[in-house]
Amino acid sequence: MTYRIQEFADAVILAPAAPVSASVIWLHGLGADGHDFVPIVPELKLPPSPGVRFVFPHAAIRPVTLNMGMRMRAWYDIKTLTAEGRTDEAGLRESIARVGALIAAERTFGIASERIVIAGFSQGGATALHAALRHPEPLAGVLALSCYLPLQAALAAELADANQAMPILMCHGQQDPVLPIALGRAARDWLRAAGYRVEWKEYPMQHQVCLPEIQDIAAWLRTRF
Repeated sequence: MTYRIQEFADAVILAPAAPVSASVIWLHGLGADGHDFVPIVPELKLPPSPGVRFVFPHAAIRPVTLNMGMRMRAWYDIKTLTAEGRTDEAGLRESIARVGALIAAERTFGIASERIVIAGFSQGGATALHAALRHPEPLAGVLALSCYLPLQAALAAELADANQAMPILMCHGQQDPVLPIALGRAARDWLRAAGYRVEWKEYPMQHQVCLPEIQDIAAWLRTRF
């Protein structure tokens, strides 16, 4: 599939040559921006039809306590690498609202909610999970890469019935030094205990993306669309 790259102040969009009938909203990790996962799209080798639009938003620039207060693109603040330190409820809720607005924008283009996947890596993956699980319309699925699930108590009270059957693909590196795989497994177990269908993949890698993972993501996306 060939794409046309569209640059906006708040996002990078890859528009397919074919008529668009599905969308992927993909959130980058801490300190990166929307360009980070653009090169992966051609590697997915998706068929030319149906046309899938990829939306790569830029997170807001904010100070991150863990990084000595430096200002960078982040979906929420991280104070420490402890469970409590990763919790910035105000920032996370702000970003969840941003994802909701992105979904609404795709809906105005005529894309049914059931044809929209929410994806994310690391901090973006945590945000993607929270946003999708709360969303009041059924979604095509959520793709959560090398991430964790903060604010579980708050999330448990806000899960949307519309997405109880939503497919979830979680991928994680076995040697991840940034977010140890135990955090990903704990998120997987929490979701499964809550009744969600979670497909789990792990790879001999660190905090990154590898070719076998990209191939698994491509197969999963083809199933969704």
